[in-house]
Amino acid sequence: MKTYQLMGIDTAIHLLRPGAKWEWTGGLGFTRWDDPRPAPSVEEVMYTIEKIKELEDAVPTILLPEQQAAFQAYVEQIEKANAA
Repeated sequence: MKTYQLMGIDTAIHLLRPGAKWEWTGGLGFTRWDDPRPAPSVEEVMYTIEKIKELEDAVPTILLPEQQAAFQAYVEQIEKANAA
């Protein structure tokens, strides 16, 4: 199992429009965009997230046993919440 450190909307938007001020609401995309550059599309953001994920998947991360246990507990918590 892989833990992603960089993958996320914040990182993707920072890569696409460094320094932009914005707010993002789930699947709605941007609810505020305060930057003179055009806001990236939801598709651009998702594409960038996939590229970040590809990079992180290519890095041979080695977790300590306690890190792996903490991550496994986190995954189980999410799965339990999704099942409810």
